[in-house]
Amino acid sequence: MKLVFTTSAPEIDAELDPRFGRGAYLLIINTDTHQWEALTNPGVNAPGGAGIKAAQYIVNLEVDAAISGDFGPHAFDALKAGGVAMYLYGDCRSVRDGIERFKAGQLEQVGAPTRGDCHNEKNA
Repeated sequence: MKLVFTTSAPEIDAELDPRFGRGAYLLIINTDTHQWEALTNPGVNAPGGAGIKAAQYIVNLEVDAAISGDFGPHAFDALKAGGVAMYLYGDCRSVRDGIERFKAGQLEQVGAPTRGDCHNEKNA
């Protein structure tokens, strides 16, 4: 299974970034092989539509689940349409912790956007 985490640095022990669309990095983890790679989030510096840019990128990478602190309505719709499950990392602080909690079924699956629509996408 391929998971993606939004992180503040391109490392497996990086702190999680709560912003889906504007998180600095997308850390892709293959839970079967334990291989990972960090990619710069294409939405991080976008003037608008950061969540959609990040979501489309993730869908194209054929990721199974996205784990972050927040999913806005546009990102939520794009990920859902692409078949990507969404989870909130809750009180996890690292990717390793998030992986373990995901495997244990301890992360909350998102069934709706976690915040309303806004025109200021700094926190998208």
